Amino acid sequence: MLKSLCISNILSNFAAQNHFMAKQKEIIVKDTTIRSFSQNGWDYICITDIARQKNAEDPNAVVGNWMRNRNTIEYLGIWEALNNPNFNPLEFEGFRSQAGLNAFTLSPSRWIEATNAVGLIAKSGRYGGTYAQRDIAFKFASWVSVEFELYLIKEFQRLKEEEQKALGWSAKRELAKINYHIHTDAIKEHLIPQEIDAYHRSLIYANEADVLNVALFGMTAKEWRDAHPEDKGNIRDYATINQLICLSNMENLNAVFINEGLPQGERLQKLNQIAIQQMTVLENVESKHILKA
Repeated sequence: MLKSLCISNILSNFAAQNHFMAKQKEIIVKDTTIRSFSQNGWDYICITDIARQKNAEDPNAVVGNWMRNRNTIEYLGIWEALNNPNFNPLEFEGFRSQAGLNAFTLSPSRWIEATNAVGLIAKSGRYGGTYAQRDIAFKFASWVSVEFELYLIKEFQRLKEEEQKALGWSAKRELAKINYHIHTDAIKEHLIPQEIDAYHRSLIYANEADVLNVALFGMTAKEWRDAHPEDKGNIRDYATINQLICLSNMENLNAVFINEGLPQGERLQKLNQIAIQQMTVLENVESKHILKA
């Protein structure tokens, strides 16, 4: 029961980290700062920031002119019909019939309120602006400048690749934490005598954790802290994705070795050999992937 709660807490922490990572991001496109964020599985890009490429003094006017265009209304309506089950098509038809007329005006907030649109989000305040789902934002960018659109797509793709790498690292780190519970269960069952006090129990856990640290990183946790006094966290927080994959495997294997009754010195030697072999394979695979890319 306790183990299940621990794993549940770890997964909850991972979900919280993902939520944090989804907060507002910024990219620089042709000396213009473009904000973005993720919500409900969609990426949104600030088209107010994009509009500054055309009119730095009054970007809202640029967005307003774009919203007056009949092609814009039709595109927004089709996108909502495909992606939003709560979209109001009657209001959309009303806007489409008026779009392009000299007297027609439409603000993003009015469009959102009248049609229940989700493709646009209007934020108020000093750091507010109009955000559009990325497909819509790219469409707006092409209306502003085809060249700017291409630079925007390139920079946004780079941002998403960096996010995926960070997510991959976090996932592997959390997997290592989950496997560590399997590891500590084996330690508790086979290495800790009955009635031991909490202090000495923690020493045994730390000692076994350092078996893995030495096998993979070549140093104990204390040796790493002494060598990096200004760094926060621990040695595993600075591991690469490949090292975390290897660490997860080693924790499971060490639990098996403990259950089999292998002495610590023999386990350390075996784990070190496994670490060398697995890291060699993982690094070779990554190198081939980079060369192909």
